[in-house]
Amino acid sequence: MEIKRIITGYLEENCYILINNNNCLIIDPGDNYNKILKEIKPLNIEGILITHYHFDHIGALNDLLEYKKVKIYDYKLDEKEYVINNFKFEIIKNPGHSKDSVSFYFKDEKVMFTGDFIFKESIGRTDLETGSDSDMLKSIEKFKKYNKNITIYPGHGDISNIDYELKNNIYLN
Repeated sequence: MEIKRIITGYLEENCYILINNNNCLIIDPGDNYNKILKEIKPLNIEGILITHYHFDHIGALNDLLEYKKVKIYDYKLDEKEYVINNFKFEIIKNPGHSKDSVSFYFKDEKVMFTGDFIFKESIGRTDLETGSDSDMLKSIEKFKKYNKNITIYPGHGDISNIDYELKNNIYLN
């Protein structure tokens, strides 16, 4: 699976395009619809994955749904494994930054898309509407149980991995 990162909007949100053969999934289409469309135009869109519904993560969502009606995978679905064509992933609910926060874990590829839950050396804010310190702490404890060699792709900033975060992220200690 190929992973392309597109930085969108003035908050520099990470939109990810996951490509397998000629198929793709879009994670958090934050803004810059035309920039995203340029990357996905030759591909078959299999679905859109939303880590949470803050404006900077869904700015291009309606335009993409007008371009092609596809299923949205988000917090409304159960925590379990999903298979879409050649993509297999698990939804992990991790409220704290917002009550609708989820991560998408692709076990076979050892990658996790964490939205604004975990960043390199930080975590998402909990002081926004529906944010919760106590929920964040529970979500962090759940996160710590995953394999240390998983690469994490956050909603903003640089890519990291769980091992690095356990050693360097003060919020996980």
